[in-house]
Amino acid sequence: MAKPFRFAVQVSTLPADGWIERVRSYERLGFSTVFCPDHFGPQWDPTALLAAAAAVTTRLNVGSLVYDVDYRHPVIHAKGAATIQLLSGGRHEFGIGAGWMQTDYDEAGMPYDRPGLRIERLDEALQIIKSMWENERTTFSGKHYKITNIAKAAELPAGARPKILIGGGGPRVLRLAGRHADIVGINPSLPEGKITRDSAADLAPERLDEKLRHVRAGAEAAGRRFDEIELNSLTFVVAITDDASGLRAGLAANSGMSVEQVANCPIFLTGSAAEIRDGLEKRRERYGLSYIVIQGRDPAMVEKFAELIVAPLSGK
Repeated sequence: MAKPFRFAVQVSTLPADGWIERVRSYERLGFSTVFCPDHFGPQWDPTALLAAAAAVTTRLNVGSLVYDVDYRHPVIHAKGAATIQLLSGGRHEFGIGAGWMQTDYDEAGMPYDRPGLRIERLDEALQIIKSMWENERTTFSGKHYKITNIAKAAELPAGARPKILIGGGGPRVLRLAGRHADIVGINPSLPEGKITRDSAADLAPERLDEKLRHVRAGAEAAGRRFDEIELNSLTFVVAITDDASGLRAGLAANSGMSVEQVANCPIFLTGSAAEIRDGLEKRRERYGLSYIVIQGRDPAMVEKFAELIVAPLSGK
């Protein structure tokens, strides 16, 4: 059975003199969640932004999309996420990944290890974080982290830990996501440590099947049901227009994809409102992608998307 649609907005910053109204507008417009990514530079700190957003809303979920495991020790991740879960009344979606943007590491003077090592750290970190949410004391000895009898992150109600969201694009991290995550973000693989001309093509329809097989394999290896996992898709281009032919042609030329692939790639939502709604429904039926995240840079587009896409598909 298909999961209900959920829609979210991702923001790196908010207007300093109007952030409360901006966040409340997402709730009013029917979005399920506001997400914040985790990078250096002038973007806002995700932990502070999410805690503040939770404090001025009542229904809106707040989530990271996604924390980089290397930017904070897992004990810090555990405590921060548990605190936001309590402050929000259970509305926190804790997103975490193995890291990918090499410029962040270089500028901060951190070693940019090969993907396998970063994914190993993510696996160990998740074991620590989950234990610190559930157990009075945690001791862990792994290749990358050693924790000795550390106290519970916070007194969370039984069964009320944050949902775990893991985003990734490669086979190993997607299998790990299948083992650990409540929500899996299906992303392009970024082995070069940056977004390239070929990144979007890694989410062409034929690539989605392969990615989902890795998530399913991870879930089954952990004794979990794949259909219990919510599948998340991050969109970079939204254009609600009755004639998307020119835009699709340009996106195809810049990405190495065909126009047809662009029209069916979850990174791009282009076309009339009816076309976009139909495409989302078909992708949900075909791949299970039901949790759609758009960029929040253009408030007018966010409002238009809410009216023409969110309201009809989610009933909000």
